[in-house]
Amino acid sequence: MPTPGQETEQGESMQVSGGGAATGPHVLRRMNVAAVLAALREAEAATARVTELAAATGLSRPAVTRALTELRERGLVDFAPAAPAGPPAPQRGRPAQYARFRAEVGHVAGVDIGPHKVLVLVADLAGRVRAAHRAAVAPGATGPELFTAVRTALTAAAVEAGLDPSGLWAVAAGTPGIVDRDRGEVLLAPSIPGWAGLPAVGELRDWLRCPVLLDNDVNLAVLAERRLGPAADTDNLVFVQWGERIGTGIVIGGRPYRGASAAAGELGFVDLDGPGDGPAEPLRPDGMGPFERLVGAAAVHRLAVAAGAPVGEGHDIAPLFAAAAAGDPHALAVVDEVADRFARGLATLLLILDPGRVVIGGGVSQAGETLLGPLRRHLRGRTLVPVTVEASALGERSVALGAVRQALGAAEERLTGPAHL
Repeated sequence: MPTPGQETEQGESMQVSGGGAATGPHVLRRMNVAAVLAALREAEAATARVTELAAATGLSRPAVTRALTELRERGLVDFAPAAPAGPPAPQRGRPAQYARFRAEVGHVAGVDIGPHKVLVLVADLAGRVRAAHRAAVAPGATGPELFTAVRTALTAAAVEAGLDPSGLWAVAAGTPGIVDRDRGEVLLAPSIPGWAGLPAVGELRDWLRCPVLLDNDVNLAVLAERRLGPAADTDNLVFVQWGERIGTGIVIGGRPYRGASAAAGELGFVDLDGPGDGPAEPLRPDGMGPFERLVGAAAVHRLAVAAGAPVGEGHDIAPLFAAAAAGDPHALAVVDEVADRFARGLATLLLILDPGRVVIGGGVSQAGETLLGPLRRHLRGRTLVPVTVEASALGERSVALGAVRQALGAAEERLTGPAHL
C-alpha cells in the first residue's frame, strides 16, 4: 500500500484525507490532469515533452501520458514531433514528441469600465490578446447607459476576434468604487451615478452563459503588474492609478489586500488638511476625494493655468510635462509642486505598508521621469527606508489585462472540472 503522496504501481498519485481514507481514482485523475495542464501552460511556448512535464509535476511518465491523452481527447492538447536542433541524426525507435496546449480552443474577455471609457480585451487561454475594442463613454453617463456601452463593446471585441459573445469561456471586469466580489455588485461608485447596485453581473451572465466576475479596477491593475509589468513576481507592491481619480492596488506577501470592506487603497480620499482647517467636507456631488482635488489631473491643470504654464484643452496636461521636459521654468515649478503634494499623500501609505516598490499608472504617469524624478526626491525626506518608484509599462491596458488574468482563473473549472473528465 503506497504512502500518502506516493504513486501507485499504475502511476496514479495517492492522497489521504484528514479522515485517513484515500481519495478516489477520479479525484486523483483530475488532480493529475490539472497539474500536467498547468505545467504545460507554463512551459515555453506552451509546449513540452513528457519527460519535462514529469519533472515539472513530480508525476511518473505513465501518469503524465494518461493525463495528456485525456487532454487530447478533450481537444486541449495536440502532439507534434520534436524539431531537430541540428543536422538530422540516424533515428532509433519512435521520434520524441512534444505536447502543445491548444490555447486557441477557448477565449476570455477582460473589461475596464470607467466613467469616460470602456476597454475590452479578448484573449486566448494562454492570455494572448486577440482583439481589443475601446469605446468612449458620454460625459455624465448613468449606470444603465454605461452597462449598454459595456455590452456593445463586448460584442464588438468578440466579433473582431471572430467569436460570438456567447462563445466566451469567462469574463472579468474592473470598475471604480467599492465592489463586493462575492455578490458581483458595486456598493459605492462616486464617479458613476446610478452604477452602484445595478445588477450588471447577473445580466451579463444571463446573456453570455459563462462565469462573469467583477472587481475594483485598480485591484485588477496590480494583478497585471505582478504578472506582466516591471514588478513581476514582487511580493509587496503598491500600484497607484493616477489620473483625474486616484486609487491604489495593494499586494502584501504575494496576495492582494482589499480590506475588511473591500475599501482598502482609496488614496484619493486621504485628507491632508491640518488641524484647525475646518470640519471634513461631505462627499461632493462629483465624487472627488480630498487628495484627488489636491493632485488629480484637474488640479494639476488648474495649477498650470495659474502659473502661466502651457496646457491643452479640457484637463489635458501633456503640454505641461512636455514644457517641463524642455526646461520651461514655469512648467518645472508646477511639476515640482505636484510632486511635492503627491509625495505627502503617498508617504502616508508607504510608512504604513512598507511595500518596497511602487508602480505609478494612469494618465498622469505618462509624464515619465519628468514627474517621477521630482516625486522620488520629495519622498526621500518623508519615508524611513528607500522605495523603488517606477512608471507602469502596461499603459491604459493594465486594468483590462488584470481582468484577463482573473477571467483565465475562472475558466480553469472548464479546463479541468469533473464534468469534463
